[in-house]
Amino acid sequence: MSFSPQKNLEESRKQTGYVPRKEASQKIYDRLGFMSGLEVHQQLLTKKKLFCHCPAGIYNDDDDFNAEIVRHMRPTLSEMGEYDGTALMEFKTRKEIVYRINNENACTYEIDDTPPFPLNREALEQALEISMLCKMNIVGEVHITRKQYLDGSIPTGFQRTAILGIEGELELPHKKIRLIQLSIEEDACREISDIGHRRVYKTDRLGMPLIETVTYPDCVNPEEVREACNYIRFLNRSTGKVRTGMGAARQDVNVSCKGGTRIEIKGVAHTKWIPELTHNEAFRQWALLRIKSILNKRIKAASWSMTYQDITGLLKMPILKKAEKVFVIKLPDFQGILSHFTQPGRMFADELSERLKVIACLEHPNMIHSEELKPLPGKKDLEKIVQKVRAAEKDGWLVIWGADADMPTALETVEERCRMAFKGVPNETRKSLPDGTTIFERVLPGANRMYPDTDSVPIPLDDKEIERIGKSLPEDMISRYQFLKKLGVPEDVYTFIFSKNLFPLMEKIIRETDISPAYLGIFLGEKLKFALSHFGTGNPFPFKILSPLFAFLKKRQIQPRLAESMLPTIVAYPKMEFASVLTTIGFKRHSEKEILARIPILLSKFREGKTEINKEKEHNWVMGRLRKTALGNMDLSVLSEKLRQLQ
Repeated sequence: MSFSPQKNLEESRKQTGYVPRKEASQKIYDRLGFMSGLEVHQQLLTKKKLFCHCPAGIYNDDDDFNAEIVRHMRPTLSEMGEYDGTALMEFKTRKEIVYRINNENACTYEIDDTPPFPLNREALEQALEISMLCKMNIVGEVHITRKQYLDGSIPTGFQRTAILGIEGELELPHKKIRLIQLSIEEDACREISDIGHRRVYKTDRLGMPLIETVTYPDCVNPEEVREACNYIRFLNRSTGKVRTGMGAARQDVNVSCKGGTRIEIKGVAHTKWIPELTHNEAFRQWALLRIKSILNKRIKAASWSMTYQDITGLLKMPILKKAEKVFVIKLPDFQGILSHFTQPGRMFADELSERLKVIACLEHPNMIHSEELKPLPGKKDLEKIVQKVRAAEKDGWLVIWGADADMPTALETVEERCRMAFKGVPNETRKSLPDGTTIFERVLPGANRMYPDTDSVPIPLDDKEIERIGKSLPEDMISRYQFLKKLGVPEDVYTFIFSKNLFPLMEKIIRETDISPAYLGIFLGEKLKFALSHFGTGNPFPFKILSPLFAFLKKRQIQPRLAESMLPTIVAYPKMEFASVLTTIGFKRHSEKEILARIPILLSKFREGKTEINKEKEHNWVMGRLRKTALGNMDLSVLSEKLRQLQ
């Protein structure tokens, strides 16, 4: 029976034990040895950038720029005389890095033509406050170091960063997550495009103050990872001193499984992606460990070697017409490996294709292989390939193509990744995708990329200054969580309340009015959230106006639930006076006596011509007719009870 890649993919998925996340239990994650930690990055709300006097927070959302700078990055030796693996990988790519600079938000410091200014003290104080909220041990002296980044995201080739606190903890509702450290650092550029050997960045975000909170791998399932990430973000926002909005907070997620290694998933834009990403990454590592076992049973790694031949012009495939060079590669004893499951919608062959794009700069599509799920090339081309490489039934083969100058790197990349398959899970960082899968981004950086910054002097931290900052800390997130729970606020609205830092506003409204805390939580976490998504202008909403709104309703002796009807207008026109909003929605005063007098009339109307009455339908029908009139004039729960008494 001939080999079927589709059947092999399905069978290897079963053998790996993959199950969709919603079907996974803690027992499954324990079997995998699931471990995960976080690196949460959060921009600070400062007027200026971290090491210069350029304004922070000014973005260029159009293509307008005043200058372009082109650079080619090269690795440098560490203090120990060694090269970082990531830097060497990036150097192989021969990328041309283009920086688009706007005079509004960039200066000569950011292109490494001017030494850094002293570290922004406003940013330092904000970062120390958050470090203390995380129960960190604060360092006695701040030492600024350089962290190499050869991907071009920082024009200098390194990021200035400094550790402020170590060994803290984060108290979640059901467990504690240990924190390794909190650092302050300068943000990187925004990537615009990355095609072939040319990568383009905008520098508007470059140099903005950023904190990075790093946890131990204490999370034992994907939901815990999301919960921990949310709590860190909520804690940061509770200070009111961090930026919010798209890109202001980003997280890298570290995942490993039993027998695997730490894989860093970079730039996870939304916390809602975290469970699917971490779930799939754990199983991807589990699948790679199975591939390792299969290969080592077949052949000794030391004796394995691939062979390749230049077949430019041999094949007639349309996709190869513009290729400068075409190579066929024989992978001995690799049958069943190329189509082995790795993650949903992907197999081991994708691991090769992804590296060819990143390291050799071969844009997709960049290869075909012997275990394609879709029909392979024409019969004649297929015969030529098999004949050329002399492939036996147990072998696999690849055809790769691209520019002549990229072929040596491409061949080296394929061989390197295949050899890694004998060892299991390679150290690497991966890019997150919205569907919960990941693709190769670069080799995982090591300690060799860190070295002292000779342009910056150490900053001693005065004990009195630390004590002063500590006196103004907001309360712990867990205390806020417990307070809302005690008040009976439904847990499903906590995320919105904490993400928008609405807890202090809730406290103020509860303190100044007699509104039900549980209702207020639902109002903010459901009604307001809905209104913002359906009627918002796109500009930041001034949440603080909700306090005078409820004060206005109390003073006018209007029931607070009328605020729900006012929300669409207030969200669309936040500067409109509340009295004008009432006129806009057509609110009219009615006494409780007038409203209750309508109940018998409506009951009679509903019962007209009916021999049997469904009390619940009757109740809902009458409440529906009275709701608009009663809203703001009478407590709806009281109206409902009065109606039931008259039914």
